[in-house]
Amino acid sequence: MTRRIFVKHLVCACTGLPRQDFDWLFTFDRSSPQGQLDVLATMKPTTEFGALFQYSNPLAAAAGYIGARTIKPDGELGQAYDAVMRDKVFGPLGMSRTTFSFDEALRTDHASPHSWDMSLRNVPIDMALNHSIIPIRPAGGAWSSVRDYARYVRLELASGRLPDGSTFITEKNMLARRVPQVRVGEDSWYGMGLWIEDIKGMRVISHGGSMFGYKSNFFFVPDAGIGGVILTNADSGWRVATAVMRRTLEVVYDGKPEAEENLLSGVRETRAFLTGEQRDWKVPPEPSEVKRLAGSYRNAALGEIVVREGKDEVVFQFGGWKSRMASRVNPDGTTSFLSIEPGVRGFEFNAPAASGVYTRLTLRDPQHTYEFESMGPTRM
Repeated sequence: MTRRIFVKHLVCACTGLPRQDFDWLFTFDRSSPQGQLDVLATMKPTTEFGALFQYSNPLAAAAGYIGARTIKPDGELGQAYDAVMRDKVFGPLGMSRTTFSFDEALRTDHASPHSWDMSLRNVPIDMALNHSIIPIRPAGGAWSSVRDYARYVRLELASGRLPDGSTFITEKNMLARRVPQVRVGEDSWYGMGLWIEDIKGMRVISHGGSMFGYKSNFFFVPDAGIGGVILTNADSGWRVATAVMRRTLEVVYDGKPEAEENLLSGVRETRAFLTGEQRDWKVPPEPSEVKRLAGSYRNAALGEIVVREGKDEVVFQFGGWKSRMASRVNPDGTTSFLSIEPGVRGFEFNAPAASGVYTRLTLRDPQHTYEFESMGPTRM
């Protein structure tokens, strides 16, 4: 793999390396940019090179850090990246309110993140969850405004030229990023950090961003010279961003008005899914199941889970974040403990179908299994 990957492949989602987000989500409070690059040495491809679209946040972060290091070879890696982006990108583009500094952003007027609670209301969530992006911030950790972000979209539409006509990026290099690298669907591909889609014969280029309680998207149509930016501060915002993009195309091309109904249909589907998902959850968890939990568990890659029992609740603490938990008895006899805190719903830790103490909890993503082994006394 090392011999085959060029820098451009770090942002093509075509290397065969999987998403593997748990490795940084569970360790960010004790990690660093260099630490996240070190994690890449442990990652293994799950498909052949170029065979399947698989987005990787650590790979995208590596692209940013490598680019920064070529310009600023000294100093801490994250600080070097922040400085290069400020001086070489945000400054020339006039993006004066765009920053990677949480301290700087939170000192000013800003939108707070929101997500669903158990009653499916949108409520404010803990900002600390979003500090998880800091060690891999080139993958999407910038704070920005619509006005600032639109300056970047104008650069795309101008094929790399600034408003004064000067060249910021050569047109050749700008357009090379829009060449499909791996197929995503029948009419969609991924380029170099760009989503490429043919919508009813129109080539639309976009990319979204997702953090806890925030969903964003930008898009542009090269042939029409139009684009847009949508920033939302709720986990429900992804459907809104998609609807705004589709509605813009309907207005520009006098298309059939479908975006609004698609949005409303999506809201109904999401509500039905979330309602059904938590139908069998028991909150607080079943007391007899709680008694079988150990005080703490550990996985070599992800770290430690600390189990805390309070009045009418059980809390799992995972490094830099925590959540109240629900329990669910599964048809195969296993028991699952599920996070229910708004913003971190649905992390599922599975306990084996066995008598006695739960000495092991299992966490899975679509391609990985993480075993947490008991470290502490039972909860009796």
